[in-house]
Amino acid sequence: MTAADTPVGAAPRHVSLLALPEVAASTLFGLYDVMNAFALMGLAAPGTPAPFVAEIVGEAAGPLTLASGVPVQVQRRFDDITGTDIVIVPSVVLQLQDWRPGRYPRLLEWVRAMHARGALLCSACSGVFLLAETGLFDGRDVTVHFGYAPAFRALYPAVPVHPEQVLVISGLREELITSGASNTWHDLVLYLIARHAGATTAQAVARSFALQWHQDGLTPFMVFEGRSDHGDAEVRQAQQWLSTHFSVANPVEEAVKRSRLAERTFKRRFAAATGLTPIAYVQRLRIEDAKRRLERTDASVDEISWRVGYEDAAFFRRLFKRTTGMAPGAYRRRFSIPAFART
Repeated sequence: MTAADTPVGAAPRHVSLLALPEVAASTLFGLYDVMNAFALMGLAAPGTPAPFVAEIVGEAAGPLTLASGVPVQVQRRFDDITGTDIVIVPSVVLQLQDWRPGRYPRLLEWVRAMHARGALLCSACSGVFLLAETGLFDGRDVTVHFGYAPAFRALYPAVPVHPEQVLVISGLREELITSGASNTWHDLVLYLIARHAGATTAQAVARSFALQWHQDGLTPFMVFEGRSDHGDAEVRQAQQWLSTHFSVANPVEEAVKRSRLAERTFKRRFAAATGLTPIAYVQRLRIEDAKRRLERTDASVDEISWRVGYEDAAFFRRLFKRTTGMAPGAYRRRFSIPAFART
């Protein structure tokens, strides 16, 4: 029987939440409270055991200061745990996107041993940096905070990463589970509850804590920043000009004229340097500007379409949804600044 086949009402699953000096307090404590809520808040049905028993584990039992300076009490050493059902690495705080492998060799050995004995391996956001060191994720799809994706790709080229995805479940037993940016730990914990205690229970927990599934994905949250580390000075100059002139008529033609390159050569070099064709690059700049206008102004969608460079508002609407996964009106409802917060 795999973990996914665990019957509802079975004995509690043991959850090991890893506490390290790099861990973010918000994710660690959020996961701990939600997974223990069945016992703490009486969410379990009368006569049925809580589906989880979560404890905070680390290199040594006792007090530990987390990345934000918040103290936490590590309940058990991972060395003393010979079996666990679920291992979760919460978000880690990376300064300058820097994760230095090799700091926790004993911990990695323990994680591999728990996996070999059937444990699910889970990460919230940047916690996947640690799990990827085990080698168990090589060739397996994962997600991570979109801001950390370039650093992750550079450090772990054998691990396919999809930062636009909220939750990625991989492995032969669906035992490798990663969640994306920041608060997608909500999706991770609700998924684990649904998997082990049923969808109805997960819905009840979501209502109790006002947790939300990020069903629109993470693309709407991502900010487009064109690649600039490519070393092509001619393309970089074109990028700089386009960053403030993307809304003019025929911006690609104008960028070609301003360059010292033939049109075909310009387009080939631009695509090679940035990973996007010039017109696709312009479209991303325009959509990014439109997102800011939807968030911060009350301008109509038609007016915003015109201001970012599109006379055909219907085309703009289709392009916006294809790029962000949301229609302009839905995006505004989700991300606009509430009236009470505007100065």
